[in-house]
Amino acid sequence: MSDMAESKVTGIIKSLNALEDDMDSLNSKVSDMKRQLSVKAHTEIDALLEKTREIATKEAEVIINASKEKATAESAKIAQQGEAKLSEIQSYVDANFDEAVRHVVSTVLKA
Repeated sequence: MSDMAESKVTGIIKSLNALEDDMDSLNSKVSDMKRQLSVKAHTEIDALLEKTREIATKEAEVIINASKEKATAESAKIAQQGEAKLSEIQSYVDANFDEAVRHVVSTVLKA
């Protein structure tokens, strides 16, 4: 009976060793899967970050172009107003030129 008990104990120990080997193998596989998942997550993060940058760049370009067009239109409007004011001043000077010359001549002759 002792041999039989010893045989059962040896069988149990072998089974436990096999189970321990299986657990070690599973732990190794789980560790590998974690590393693969981490690599995959970092790859996806990098891809999403790049897409986000592209979208942000395009949106910034749209905003900059809209601002540039608005500034160009405002600049043209200001230049047009300046030209109109200059024309108004020029016509005022032209209209009063003879009187200004008479006034200067009169002032010089009195002195």
